[in-house]
Amino acid sequence: MNMTTETSEKKSLNFVEEIVTADLAAGKNDGRLQTRFPPEPNGYLHIGHAKAICMDFGIAQKYGGVCNLRFDDTNPTKEDVEYVEAIKEDIKWLGFDWGNEYYASDYFQQLWDFAVRLIKEGKAYIDEQTAEQIAAQKGTPTQPGTNSPFRDRPIEESLALFEKMNTGELEEGSMVLRAKIDMANPNMHFRDPIIYRILNKEHHRTGSKWKAYPMYDFAHGQSDFFEGVTHSLCTLEFVVHRPLYNLFIDWLKEGEDLDDHRPRQYEFNKLNLNYTLMSKRNLLIMVQNGLVNGWDDPRMPTLCGFRRRGYSPESIRNFVNKIGYTTYDALNDFALLESAVREDLNSRATRVSAVINPVKLIITNYPESQVEELEAVNNPEDPNSGTHMIEFSRELWMEREDFMEDAPKKYFRMTPGQEVRLKSAYIVKCTGCKKDENGNIVEVYAEYDPTTKSGMINSNRKVKGTLHWVSCNHCLKAEVRLYDRLWKCENPRDELANIREAQNCSALDAMKQMMNPDSLKVLTECYVEKYLSEAKPLDYLQFQRIGYFTMDKDSTPEHMIFNRTVGLKDTWNKINK
Repeated sequence: MNMTTETSEKKSLNFVEEIVTADLAAGKNDGRLQTRFPPEPNGYLHIGHAKAICMDFGIAQKYGGVCNLRFDDTNPTKEDVEYVEAIKEDIKWLGFDWGNEYYASDYFQQLWDFAVRLIKEGKAYIDEQTAEQIAAQKGTPTQPGTNSPFRDRPIEESLALFEKMNTGELEEGSMVLRAKIDMANPNMHFRDPIIYRILNKEHHRTGSKWKAYPMYDFAHGQSDFFEGVTHSLCTLEFVVHRPLYNLFIDWLKEGEDLDDHRPRQYEFNKLNLNYTLMSKRNLLIMVQNGLVNGWDDPRMPTLCGFRRRGYSPESIRNFVNKIGYTTYDALNDFALLESAVREDLNSRATRVSAVINPVKLIITNYPESQVEELEAVNNPEDPNSGTHMIEFSRELWMEREDFMEDAPKKYFRMTPGQEVRLKSAYIVKCTGCKKDENGNIVEVYAEYDPTTKSGMINSNRKVKGTLHWVSCNHCLKAEVRLYDRLWKCENPRDELANIREAQNCSALDAMKQMMNPDSLKVLTECYVEKYLSEAKPLDYLQFQRIGYFTMDKDSTPEHMIFNRTVGLKDTWNKINK
């Protein structure tokens, strides 16, 4: 490899990859690379988690390491086996698999023993103050905190109370275990952080064995160490937690040389998208109060929601790769994600005909009893995609928007006296239309030129418009759901906070004000070609001239349902300019 190539490849690495390559070259951790993805099983994964998944699993995959899956199950009040299984499904759907499956609860005894040791060493104490009192004594980033009146409690007393915390006889919040560090430290996380609290709840794995549970900051670094993690990758809000992460590991292995055999934490920017709210707490409010139809509602930013909407895992991975990893936060445009989806689906989606706002088109000079089978290419971007047959007959369904009785000069669709091509079929000339008593157009009439069938010599005759259609007697009725963005505002997280502060209202009430009333339109009088009787949920489809779609999981042969994944072009930015 020449110097130019080496320099080019180095520049293409993100900063985490540069760290990993340097550590491997230096032989740290005996040349091992081990990462972990540590979700809390308190909800479904969202698009933000996809970025972390691609980093944690992708970096291990690229450099011959292993990525383990570890569930951070330290809070039984919010966690459930349902979420555990959903998280596994989402990771596999994105195209990754884990080396080992771990749980923070695997280490509850080790963490408990470590906490007992800290108490004995005078590095932890039981505090019986309320949460409000503890918070008031924390101080500010520029003012030191004040010591708890229990900070110098006798070691034996703290040990006895710590045991009592786990018996179930104490109320939640009545006491906590705090690490004794430094109440004047400029890093607020060092001001005697809480490391254990009481939660009188059944745990989904350990049942009623534990009533005292470790806090995230106390459990996370130690779990990394127990498992042999070398690179603990997380998002930027954990930068200020890193010194505490390191301190607890130092305390855990007091007196041992850990310099080249310890996990190291590195932070990268979160995935933030405009017009998107990604807090699991807020997503749960939406689900529980019926603002959406479950965690996998196609308007939700959850991975299962995107999957149900027809996004491909490849498109999400490509999007994450394009926006990259940095050490500063930014707000990404949702249109970039949609662009990645279009780019990917263009190469894989099967082209089919569907009419979602129909009006009848009658070819008056076409024989009434005649039916022709025409060959349609499944995907012009893929020469190996094959073809399927579609029927052409005298009576067709066409899009209502494709006809205008009194059209402007540059209108290139169907209007009286003008020729258009019916895709894969013939050139036709519109001869008029029929209206009902209210003036609504119910039928459009045209005549076809039998010498202009696609593939014939005369088929090259130029016309300025090509329209899609389905045969009235050879199609299937379907319901089509047109999904759009759930929120009216570009930054719903900030808008949610602003409304709540201004109106002193609940998150639910604020969300109701922010929701886009056009986020879902259900069209029940739609028609698709009968080829789609073979379609399955999650098949990637392009309704020609309309957009990308997929069959919904609730679809049945008797009631077919299709979800719009994304339009063929970005219309949102135009609307909002």
